[in-house]
Amino acid sequence: MEFRIAVLGGDGIGPEVTAEGVKALERVGRIFGHTFHLEYGDVGGISIDKHGTPLLPEVRELAETSDAVLFGAVGGPKWDDPTAATRPEDGLLQLRAALGVFANLRPVKVYPNLVGSSVLKPEVLRDVDLVVVRELTGGLYYGQPKGRTQTPQGWTAVDTMFYSEQEIERVLRVGFELARSRRKKLVSVDKANVLECSRLWRQIATRLGQEYSDVALEHVLVDACAMQLIQRPAKFDVIVAENTFGDILTDEAAVLAASMGLLPSASLADVPVAGRRTRGFYEPIHGTAPDIAGQGIANPVASALSVALMLRYSLGLTEEAASLERAVEQALDAGYRTPDIMTEGSTRVSTTGMGDQIVAALG
Repeated sequence: MEFRIAVLGGDGIGPEVTAEGVKALERVGRIFGHTFHLEYGDVGGISIDKHGTPLLPEVRELAETSDAVLFGAVGGPKWDDPTAATRPEDGLLQLRAALGVFANLRPVKVYPNLVGSSVLKPEVLRDVDLVVVRELTGGLYYGQPKGRTQTPQGWTAVDTMFYSEQEIERVLRVGFELARSRRKKLVSVDKANVLECSRLWRQIATRLGQEYSDVALEHVLVDACAMQLIQRPAKFDVIVAENTFGDILTDEAAVLAASMGLLPSASLADVPVAGRRTRGFYEPIHGTAPDIAGQGIANPVASALSVALMLRYSLGLTEEAASLERAVEQALDAGYRTPDIMTEGSTRVSTTGMGDQIVAALG
């Protein structure tokens, strides 16, 4: 089979880790007899520097016409001027909106051999295997009005949290479907004691819960969820949250896995159904880490696992996805570690070295 993949490395360590994901993808293609046509484009800060905009129309078109998008990360101190007319992250937000990828799946799995790399007690991390579904194209990041205004009393700023019933229902349905295929437990996260958006969210979750009667539904306030993620993470199966809450909770969940460099994500434009290909956007959850860019020490595992999600959801290649996930686990089981997850007795490798070990484990 042949597929067209848009590769957008972005800024900082983005191109470095994405290159290792591509290396694994190409190895999968050779083993299973697939051809992946890779087309590259600039996005984010590098695009601002080269073209004066974080996203060129032709790069947006490339993303829209490809079978899937493999993404790195954007941003960094170089472009952090709050008075700038545009920022690298604008390119990412535009891509998400253009592709209609409303559901961001962020799996969090604790590998037994990496328990010692976390700051948490081993007993807390036992049997942790959860997925956070983050609503991706609504809420504070997209709502209008948005902006700053200078008044006689000083500057004011406004961001608007806005959600429609349709936006909430479709992302909750993704969560229910995932829970139905896993351990049949869904936690719906909100702030219904304060926010009107959250009250609507809870109302719709309750209604859908009646349709998915085989899934145990629990409503948890976002602050309580943040605490329980550290105290009792193994209780969670699938968590669904609006955009801002999901963003914060998944960064917190990186503590469970020991490093953000281990956590992939899949942003989907439809409810995932086995055997059906869905438009998707795939990226590690980590940022650009400019302090280590170019040093060859970034962890490419999250990029490789993002490729596995791409194989599963957008390309319909479930066996290939599973083989890549096994290869990552085998490389970690063999003791290979980038600096962020080093423990005594393990073997330190570079970014490319870890990529090589994953490829070798593929066979």
